[in-house]
Amino acid sequence: MAAAHHDHHEGQRVSRRRLIAGIGSVGLAGLLAACGRDSGSVTTSTGETVSPQATTAKDLTALFADANTCRLTADTTQGPYYFDADKIRSDIREDRAGTRLRLAIRVQDSEKCGPLSNAVVEIWHCDAAGLYSGAEAQSSGGGGAPGGAPPSGVPGGAPPSGAPGGARPGSPPAGGGAPGGGNGELADLTPTDDKRYLRGAQVTNADGIVEFTTVWPGWYRGRTVHVHAMVHIGTDRVLTTQLMFDEALNSKVFAAQPYAAHTGRDTFNDNDNIYDASMLLKVTEDGDGHLGVINFGVDADRDGQ
Repeated sequence: MAAAHHDHHEGQRVSRRRLIAGIGSVGLAGLLAACGRDSGSVTTSTGETVSPQATTAKDLTALFADANTCRLTADTTQGPYYFDADKIRSDIREDRAGTRLRLAIRVQDSEKCGPLSNAVVEIWHCDAAGLYSGAEAQSSGGGGAPGGAPPSGVPGGAPPSGAPGGARPGSPPAGGGAPGGGNGELADLTPTDDKRYLRGAQVTNADGIVEFTTVWPGWYRGRTVHVHAMVHIGTDRVLTTQLMFDEALNSKVFAAQPYAAHTGRDTFNDNDNIYDASMLLKVTEDGDGHLGVINFGVDADRDGQ
């Protein structure tokens, strides 16, 4: 889509659900609690009472036509690098270089096919070099990980300390990531560094939509290009899934720096052990970057439908 001008300072505005005051002192736990009760207010660490209020930059509902349906979205592994980053924000780039990517996600009730407001959506992904914040040593193959090719789906070799014994980080749970599966059978990671780039959370507005500004993800051995996403309703994790990209677009983006400096990609959509066509984003041009949109069909009442 054409865009004569894009606000590159959008992340400096009050992000995701606008907190009337004190957004920096409200963490994810407080936000989940506020969204899970009727009053919708939360007390910050400074003693202020604030109310979460979902916002998006503009009306995006028209962009979701044909961007998948409201059928139940496939649940798949959260991977080895998830943890509560405590970052309530829409612009998650920090200092990471790369092609700008706007993500718009609409959360819908998979049975009623209507929008779900006040749901919390988290995303996280690697940078152009394949590194995850909070786990740079593990995702680079450091931290005592053996050299050589990692097993399929396992970034960087050895699993992080949070992975249960015998589990294969990056591998789908039993059932192959079919709708209604678990959250990946992996424990949440205990971060091993203080970086938090390319992680953030937002709350859906009345149309069930959240927006993020990030960079096009890079890649690491054993996995295709992807973004992780998790949906919370109240304190429940109701969906853990991944977002994928058309390979023609991946090739175009990776021809430029900083991606071109990272060579030797070994896994693509057609040989990834988690990829499913239903995870593909609908991507259009957006000024100097891209806009990707997708619908999430969520089992809000946890009845398997």
